[in-house]
Amino acid sequence: MAKERNEKEQKHIFSLLVENQPGVLARIAGLFSARGYNIESLCVAPTVDPEISRVSLVTTGDEFILEQIKKQLNKLINVVKVYDYTQIPYVQRDLALVKVRAKPEHRAEILRIVDIFRSRVVDVSPDYYTVEITGDEDKIEAFLKLLRPMGIKEIARTGPVALARELV
Repeated sequence: MAKERNEKEQKHIFSLLVENQPGVLARIAGLFSARGYNIESLCVAPTVDPEISRVSLVTTGDEFILEQIKKQLNKLINVVKVYDYTQIPYVQRDLALVKVRAKPEHRAEILRIVDIFRSRVVDVSPDYYTVEITGDEDKIEAFLKLLRPMGIKEIARTGPVALARELV
């Protein structure tokens, strides 16, 4: 049975700079599992420095739990820097690939929805379109809601990736 989210629990994004070495991600995941915290999404990729990777991690918790997570992440030896996006402005985007049934009578409508949401068709087969969409979580959810009646076969999502805004 799914646990209901407490009113004070919030979805939270951490961005970590870590050494690009084997086992770093396992240690991060182990930290969460050992304490019973959930990782809602996780995205890892190299930065401009090939020795450093950025980990975008989404979790939930109240203020106390989030502070504990941040402290524990900072203690991990291969973690260079932990960015906590609670108090600072940031830019966030998700990516989703959606395989939707493209019956002849729905193709024009699918293409209209794709255009309205500024997404794009990245693959076409006789029966399906694969569509790429980027944006915030609300935009992607609205997009999926419109496509569901046509028949979504598969969805692959990144979860959010984020960077702090540069203040002018």
